[in-house]
This record gives sequence, C-alpha cells and structure tokens, in this order.
Amino acid sequence: MSDLRGNDLNVPDNGRVAGAKPVVAYLVNQYPKVSHTFIRREILALERQGFDIRRFAIRGWDAEVVDPADIDEGRRTRHVLKNGLLPLARSVLVNAIKRPMPTFRALRAAIAMSRTSVRPMPYHVVWFAQACQLRLWFEADPVDHLHAHFGTNSTDVAHLLHLLGGPSYSFTVHGADEFDNVRSTSLPGKSSRAAFVVAISHYTKSQLMRQLSQTEWEKIQIVHCGLEEAFFAPTITPAPQHPVLLCIGRYCAEKSQLTLLDALAALARPEVRLVLAGDGDFRPLLEKRIVELGLSRQVTLTGWIGSDEVRKLIIEATLVVQPSLMEGLPVVIMEAMAQGRPVISTYIAGIPELVQDGRTGWLVPAGDAASLTEAIATALDTPADVRAAMGRDGAVRVRERHHIDTEAGKLARLFTKGPKG
Repeated sequence: MSDLRGNDLNVPDNGRVAGAKPVVAYLVNQYPKVSHTFIRREILALERQGFDIRRFAIRGWDAEVVDPADIDEGRRTRHVLKNGLLPLARSVLVNAIKRPMPTFRALRAAIAMSRTSVRPMPYHVVWFAQACQLRLWFEADPVDHLHAHFGTNSTDVAHLLHLLGGPSYSFTVHGADEFDNVRSTSLPGKSSRAAFVVAISHYTKSQLMRQLSQTEWEKIQIVHCGLEEAFFAPTITPAPQHPVLLCIGRYCAEKSQLTLLDALAALARPEVRLVLAGDGDFRPLLEKRIVELGLSRQVTLTGWIGSDEVRKLIIEATLVVQPSLMEGLPVVIMEAMAQGRPVISTYIAGIPELVQDGRTGWLVPAGDAASLTEAIATALDTPADVRAAMGRDGAVRVRERHHIDTEAGKLARLFTKGPKG
C-alpha cells in the first residue's frame, strides 16, 4: 500500500514512527471566517482522529469573528500575507538560489495560468511568491500533504508549491461559483497534478466530471461538509407557538433575501416574524426594501452571530428558509435539520440531495417569489405534529449524511492511502 507521495506506508518518513498518520497542512484563502465554520469543524474532527493539522491562510489575521472557536483558530493559523510583500520577495530569491529549476518551472506555470485568467499576471506572480514562502516554511517544519479549500487561488498556490518541490496536494471544490470560470482558473490543470479532488455533493462531482478528463474521474471523491455531535439535538424542541421564519447567511444577491422579503409581503400574515441572521454588503438594500414593503415590525436583522446563537435562533424558529440562487450545499440547512426544523429552500446544486420535498421540507424554483410565498403558506398551514414528524425525519437524514466525524474519516483515509486505497 502506498501513501500520497508513493512511499510505502511501513517506511518511516520525516523521522516519525512507521505507520504514523501523515502531517497535513490546510490552506484557505481566508481563515478564520464567519462563513467558514465547516472548515473549522473538519480540521477539529481530523485532529480528534489523531492527525497533526497545520493551519495556513493567505489572509484573515484581522478578520472580525465573534465565535470563540474562530478566535482560537485565528491564533493557530499562520497567514502568508500578514507581514506584507517584502518577505515574499525574499522567499522568491532564496528559492531561486537554492532550487533554481523548480523555481523557474513554478514561475513559468504561474505566468501560463495568467494568460487565460480573469486575473492579470501580477496576481499570479504574487501567488507564486506565496508558494515560495510556504516552501520555506515547510522546509523548516515539514508536512506530508497539503489540502486546500476552494478550487480558486488557494489551490493555485498549492499547485505552484507542488511544482516548487513541495508536498502532494488535494483540494475541496464547493461550487457553484467555482465553475463560473473554469478555464480562467485552470481547474483541469490543477486537478491533473492533485492527489485527489473532493466534491461536497454528487452535484459538485457531476460538474467536475464535465470539466475534467475521464482519466481524472477516479480522483473525484465525495466528502460532505458536516456537523459535530454537539449540534445534533438529543431531543427536538417543540416549535414556537407564534410563527417565526429564520434565514441565515451573508446578505448578498446569491442568498436572495430580497426574494424572501417579497414573498413575506405577498404572504400578508402580519403575525409571521422573519429573522435574517447575518450581515453583508446587501444590508442597506434589505433595510430599504423592508421599509418599502411595510415589514419593519415583522423583520429583524441580527448582524453576525456565533454558532451558539445560530443554534438558539434555529430552536426558536418554526421554519428555516434558505431561498438561495447559488449554492454548493448550505451548512445552515444541515444545522436546521439537525435541530429538527423543516426547511424551505430551492431546487439548486446539492440542496435536493439533502432536503426531500414534502418529507423533510419544501423545495421551490430559485428566484420565484410567488412559489416561495406558496411554500411558506403551505408549511405554516401544515399541522404542527406533521411538521414535527418532518423535522424528526430530517434529523435522521442529516445525521446519516453529514456527521463530521464520519466525513472526516473519509478524508483521513484519503490522506493516508489516496483515492484508490
């Protein structure tokens, strides 16, 4: 049996005991981040399974995070750009002196990638310099494998680092925006050098299969995002007496909170409250639309909140509504189902793989306010005991498909043996 570097697993590596788990570095464009709790959960689950995980990010040292767990992750993460560009230039020079041919090869690859990219060449040169910095860090403190999240610039850096003689790498693709400019992000080229590629859903895998050569399909492995045991309610709390809708996520076009506000106005039930949990660039637009629709007494905007507060809001809600226009597979849907709350969402990406229309929730066409209004009315008019049964079915389904310890176990096997192991 061989590991990701092609070495016999019985041969000690980096001075470790034979058969020891590989040291794995994680690389994310920004970490910690409010919307990246699924990455934190994955890292912590791997550590519970005995892996030594090193955290690296391009940026994020000054991120405004409120969750204590994210604050702790920030302290444990080494950020490539934290000290500016001068150390990166120095790392390029050191690499050029110590290993001129790999450095030239990586630089040439970065320039070649820029020719089809939506980003101009200077960005790619900076990513090359970031790879040089990581190469020196890993030389001083070796790792066996690097795993990146998102198939964009963090994976560019992982790819260039590999060309510099760095460790094997893999990456997780979430979608759907990662497929918007596949040619410009050089996704096929990065996949060809990767040890394996993770898709978070069957939908994501199908889109990767569209873009990659058939010879690469066996590399694509499905590993779901997941929830830790503490998020699964031991007993399901009854829904509140008065109807409360909850929508969780960044205020942006993709999350479609504006459509939800239009649907709520058309519903014309003033007793129904809506909580929009999150924050983001669309906040002024949402505030304006709330006033225009006369919904000020019904709608609450929370600002960014931590995972404990998210759980509390889910328990206090009747339904969780996620009317997204573009997604991979929202973790907030998993969180809602884990607490026994039925979900209303849209027929996009990986959502129908989890939410079963009419059984664990309701699905509507994305961007269709009229259908969303109808689904909300149907859900609220459904007897409470039927909704509770739907919630229980959803809790069972999400536990079976999205427990983080199970999903991290899949990654653990890949890190140790590769996709064919």
